[in-house]
Amino acid sequence: MSSEQVLSNARIVLEDDIIDGSVLIRDGRIADISEGASRVGEDFEGDYLLPGLIELHTDHLEAHYSPRPGVRWLKIAAIQAHDAQVVTSGITTVFDCLRLGSDEESGFPKGEMRSMADALAQAKDEGRLRADHLIHLRCEVSTNDVLEHYEDFRDDPQVRLVSLMDHAPGQRQFQTMEQYTLYYKTKRGLTDEAFAAFCERQQALSARFAAPHRTALAQACAARGITIASHDDATLAHVEESIGYGVRLAEFPTSFEAAEASHRAGLSVLMGAPNVVRGKSHSGNIAARELAERGVLDVLSSDYVPFSLIHAPFILADEVESIDLPSAIALVTATPARTVGLSDRGRIVVGLRADIVRVRRPEGIPVVRSVWREGRRVA
Repeated sequence: MSSEQVLSNARIVLEDDIIDGSVLIRDGRIADISEGASRVGEDFEGDYLLPGLIELHTDHLEAHYSPRPGVRWLKIAAIQAHDAQVVTSGITTVFDCLRLGSDEESGFPKGEMRSMADALAQAKDEGRLRADHLIHLRCEVSTNDVLEHYEDFRDDPQVRLVSLMDHAPGQRQFQTMEQYTLYYKTKRGLTDEAFAAFCERQQALSARFAAPHRTALAQACAARGITIASHDDATLAHVEESIGYGVRLAEFPTSFEAAEASHRAGLSVLMGAPNVVRGKSHSGNIAARELAERGVLDVLSSDYVPFSLIHAPFILADEVESIDLPSAIALVTATPARTVGLSDRGRIVVGLRADIVRVRRPEGIPVVRSVWREGRRVA
């Protein structure tokens, strides 16, 4: 027996328009969209009806799993806490970042992220999760063991996105030493001598491993149809390199030059929603709002604050003249879905999944009132 429900009297945000009307959901899919007032079904009272948000890059699961240095929380409990926060932020599809590649200073040992992926699969099987969880592998290409770590995931169907990262000092995210010094010297209390030795070691590892590891990982992803992301591209040479590796998503470019070149080449340029909310990058690089104003921003990610993903589009629609609300919402729905090949979600269109968010915005910060995933209310 089929199941039906009607969500009525809503401001429905389509990919290129906003209409007042109702949405009919049948068997977890959008079955009809109609304009005009209705007395049938759940009354949205003029609230926005948005597609469920799609999060491509969040480190938030790691924050629940390792809330303090050296502390590991129960994996299932950490996953459930993370899931609850993303769903109540309007996120119905989330790519959980798992970090691969380690050294004596950072990262997780081999097998630990595999265990986390197994816990995610278990939580899904047991019906514990409200959002749809997929895996984004953040591969630190300058570490000597990143390929060993990747082997644990070579046949995992949950993996849909892989980013190629290199956080060595003096390039990409850390072109200047000011932020790198804050991250690795000040916070860790290193002496000048220890910090200098650390920087020299990281640069040597990058010089030795980054290029061959990028090549090997890009080839492995291409063979499986996994979307590849670049990370912190800063120069035209970086962008050309990314294009050569088959990259489709340019995460956090650190200069306008790199962002513009990526966008023109057909890569989706991703920036952090917290960058939009704060009005600047936490690491001192280019502001996401500037890229939006100049027409080269394609995707937003909540990065380290899940609620920023619903907050930032409203800020852009309010403050950037060239961006209306449908265009802003597409940054967190339709475009990320297309970028990673999820053709069944991300838009309010007949036949697609009924991943839906009810949002009220009386003034300023929006309020997520209800969330449905595949027609089932989950928040």
